[in-house]
Amino acid sequence: MTDSSCDLPDELVARWGIEIAPLSIRFGDEELADREELSTAEFWARCARSSVLPSTAAPAPGRFEQSYRAMAERGSTDIIALTISGALSATFQSAELAARNVAADGIRVSVIDSRTVTLGLGTIVLACAEAAERAGDDGALDDIVGLAIDLVERTRVFGALDTMENLKKGGRVGNAKALLATALSIKPIIAVENGVVEQYGKQRTRSKALKFLVDKVAANAGRIEHLAVLHADSADVDQFVTQLRPHFPGEIVVGQIGPVVGAHAGRNTIGVAYHETR
Repeated sequence: MTDSSCDLPDELVARWGIEIAPLSIRFGDEELADREELSTAEFWARCARSSVLPSTAAPAPGRFEQSYRAMAERGSTDIIALTISGALSATFQSAELAARNVAADGIRVSVIDSRTVTLGLGTIVLACAEAAERAGDDGALDDIVGLAIDLVERTRVFGALDTMENLKKGGRVGNAKALLATALSIKPIIAVENGVVEQYGKQRTRSKALKFLVDKVAANAGRIEHLAVLHADSADVDQFVTQLRPHFPGEIVVGQIGPVVGAHAGRNTIGVAYHETR
């Protein structure tokens, strides 16, 4: 199982039987469960009408415990819970506390800090789900846990922000700096490194920002597994995927950035997530 920051498409969640604990999204006094009470499309529509950013909160330990017990009742003998980076959210701590609470009842849960977010987390979850299915009843929990831990070290996430409006709303940059960046069409490049989001560079236009991401994938061609594209309601995502295809022969998972990341990154953010081979 995982949490709603994974940004996995619903069809893949259903295909692999992945349980998702929702983070909460707050618009003023209203609190909604991500993916359950608030869809990604609804989130972006509300953001367009709001002058302030919504806030997010980790699932309570009880929400994880509820999922663990439900999975055990459905026949799960071992559960792996992969969460958003513990440096970005208290979700990991909630998942761990819940795991200790159910251990007394014989429900075995291994909780792993992905040290990443959005489809960086999502691709790790998918890879582990696929490995578990291949292993079948003969699969060893330690093997899947070992794969998850290995993938945590090999996961890379890069993104291009289209606007600094959300960073301005969140108080992360001043108005003057945001206005200057907008006037110059500057597109910040970010990366998830060591469990946190870091500034990785900047490009002068949207097209140059997308080329930067494509070049990043091209430079690692042949050394990439599980490539994914993440986007925040971006109209040019299909064009971007087309640009990536010559550099990656396998399936490219495409997922929308949801509220957890989208509240900070803003509409039209686009990025890539992948695992580097050793």
